[in-house]
Amino acid sequence: MNSEQLRDASLLELFALEADSQVEILNAGLLALERNPGAPEQLEACMRAAHSLKGAARIVGLDGGVRVAHAMEDCLVAAQGGMPLSPAHIDALLQGTDLLLRIGHPPGGDPGWADHAGRAQIDAVIQRLGSLDGGAAPPEAPIVPAPEPAPALAPDAGPAAPAPLARQAEDPHERMLRVNADALDQLLALSGEAMVESHWLRPFGKSLQKARRKQARALRATDTLQQTLHDALDGNGVGAAQAALAELRQLLDDGQQQLAARLEEFDQYDHRATRLARQLYDSALASRMRPLSDGLTGYARMVRDLGRALGKPVHLELAGAGTQVDRDILEALDAPLAHLLRNAVDHGIEPPEVRLAQGKPVEGCVTLQARHNAGRLLIEIFDDGAGVDLEALRRAIVRRRLASEDTAARMSQAELLDFLLLPGFSMRDTVSEVSGRGVGLDAVQEMVRRVRGSLRLTQQPGQGLHFWLELPLTLSVVRTLLVEVAGEAYAFPLGRVLRATSVARSQIEQTEGHQHFRQDGRAIGLVSAAQVLQRPETDAASERDQVPVVVIGEAERIYGLAVDRMLGERLLVVQPLPAALGKVRDIAAGSLTDDGTPVLIFDVEDVIRSVEKLVSEGRIEGVRQVAAASVQARARRVLVVDDSLTVRELQRKLLAGRGYDVAVAVDGMDGWNVLRAEPFDLVITDIDMPRMDGIELVRRIRQDAALRQLPVMVVSYKDREQDRQRGLEAGADYYLAKGSFHDAALLDAVQDLIGEARP
Repeated sequence: MNSEQLRDASLLELFALEADSQVEILNAGLLALERNPGAPEQLEACMRAAHSLKGAARIVGLDGGVRVAHAMEDCLVAAQGGMPLSPAHIDALLQGTDLLLRIGHPPGGDPGWADHAGRAQIDAVIQRLGSLDGGAAPPEAPIVPAPEPAPALAPDAGPAAPAPLARQAEDPHERMLRVNADALDQLLALSGEAMVESHWLRPFGKSLQKARRKQARALRATDTLQQTLHDALDGNGVGAAQAALAELRQLLDDGQQQLAARLEEFDQYDHRATRLARQLYDSALASRMRPLSDGLTGYARMVRDLGRALGKPVHLELAGAGTQVDRDILEALDAPLAHLLRNAVDHGIEPPEVRLAQGKPVEGCVTLQARHNAGRLLIEIFDDGAGVDLEALRRAIVRRRLASEDTAARMSQAELLDFLLLPGFSMRDTVSEVSGRGVGLDAVQEMVRRVRGSLRLTQQPGQGLHFWLELPLTLSVVRTLLVEVAGEAYAFPLGRVLRATSVARSQIEQTEGHQHFRQDGRAIGLVSAAQVLQRPETDAASERDQVPVVVIGEAERIYGLAVDRMLGERLLVVQPLPAALGKVRDIAAGSLTDDGTPVLIFDVEDVIRSVEKLVSEGRIEGVRQVAAASVQARARRVLVVDDSLTVRELQRKLLAGRGYDVAVAVDGMDGWNVLRAEPFDLVITDIDMPRMDGIELVRRIRQDAALRQLPVMVVSYKDREQDRQRGLEAGADYYLAKGSFHDAALLDAVQDLIGEARP
């Protein structure tokens, strides 16, 4: 690249920065003008943005950019003069906006794109803008797709002053600097360690205080000894003893004064070091935090353009777009939020004629709200459409053989909506290219779980589907409740704790082998945390009258975990576990307390699954009894691995009714962890599951020296010969298609593989 090309590339980068900034203003303003064509403040904002882009393009010698911006400016001037802006005008202006962004970010980084390959597009957009300005309304041309980075929405954008060639920040005097993301992460990790290390000063200061108190006692003892010697000795020996003691006392007194001075200095240093370490960490953490609006780039345009393509006028309303969130979570949210918004437009918003017949406004509305709540990020997405047809959902569940008609008829709304989160589930036989209500929602749920969050669906009669996403503000630090279980420290993320309480043993009730206590009139199942973690119970914990309990879960899945001790609230710096360990059951990460004590941070969703498995297997009371009981003709044990609650329960009840001892796992990773911890005679697994599919689970079993002889049966909806061959090649002993599934077929296959329930 010669010097002239280098200069052109540098100038193009300056224009790209200007385009990124001004296109945000244009997108926000034009979308607002589409809903209120005569808004003078929005017209003024768009005029200034187009004028700034025209000037910037002229400075860097981009003639194509000058022409497009000038044509847009002419159209906006006409609108200021009274010409009404029709949807066709907005389409053309948005097309010009996208083209200006493409000129700033040309394909292949070619500075001459606007004068060569892109010239035809530029001429077409200018011609369309000119004809519209003249009052004609030619057929709508497809909107030129915007290159990455996509245009962003600035909600409620007001009049904006022209920006210089460098992108403006909120503070015009703020200096912008590019920093490598890995370097920023390392800075945050080091500042977190510095904050932890600074807390070591406090116990050291306490030890100095203790030494000072001991020295004060030594001074008092010296005074007592001096007085005793004076009273006991005669006059001849008093002088020498008094002199020696006086010298000793002077030395102790000098040491006491020096220690007091050093201790005061140390206390001041401790205060400053702790405060500076905290400020350093907060500043490093703040550098990772971004407003949520940075991750909502182009969503308003996407909703509007998709609605236009489907013949549905619809707009996006944003609230709380300035809410601060961790950069990593912001990146992880991009695809899931876009998917939920597309679903809302495609399947939630009704056609205009249907909305009119129902007395609704012709234009639909999709709302995205964000706010901080109890140290967590809460995002709500809902629309004013028809919502999910629950009866159609029931029919889809039965049609896909996920439940019988009787079972589906008894399901509550919450249970029905949970089926939308199953992998591959759709209410349609043919899925739209745009979206399918349920298709991809499992990916949304997986992302939420991956960042230690939760996803909930609700719906009110006659209203649209409502998604609730609750996420941590950052993945780098977590506020926790520290507890002790079997002599070791564990931490619950505080955002996932419903209540920390103490339950009297007299209030713990036993019902059908399960134990529970009542809170606010509701029975809450009680499980020992030591049992969940497969750790020995401590005698001290069983002797106390009060049982410390941590209540976790949501909706109908609420449980109490009995722990040994509550250690209080702690702010912990999250340390990922070594990758070599894989996914550790019930554990999300590790950390260190202020005094350096290692702590394991619970994966609450995993813990809930482990508790539900113990409950469903009826092993809440029997775990410790099994070890003491004689092993008399034990029932053969079967592990059922399936991510569908309905399928798991169906197979569990079927096998348990025949006398088999059945355990369940919610996916392949959970199944693999269970297999490494407990002995089984047979594994029955699905194929399509999150985290680890059935094929990978079978491969791992066959590669493990201790498990390779374990019989494995695959039960899958996939009934194609190539799918059957994949399962058998991986090492499965039997392949059963769910499409032809019936009770006798499963029981006959199990009996063929391992015999009757009892030997």
